Amino acid sequence: MYVGTLSFDLLLGDVRSLKEKRSVVRPIVAELHRKYAVSVAETGEQDLYRRAHIGLAAVSGEAGHLTEVLDRCERLVAARPEVELLSVRRRIHGDDDE
Repeated sequence: MYVGTLSFDLLLGDVRSLKEKRSVVRPIVAELHRKYAVSVAETGEQDLYRRAHIGLAAVSGEAGHLTEVLDRCERLVAARPEVELLSVRRRIHGDDDE
């Protein structure tokens, strides 16, 4: 079994309130969950309206499949024109990890 996580640090474009922030972040979270069946949530910077942290986790029986899913998720977020992807942190844990 392999568990992979992604942590996205995002800078939001023309957003002037927390309500506008939610209207940008929620569709991204929903699309990741719907398209790739991953667990995903906004995990930080909830009080700042131009920044967002999104955390994502996935489980697979094969490391190659997990890597492919994480790559697709990263490409989806990076392609969104309303956000700038500042950084991505990726971790993959396998059964042989301590």
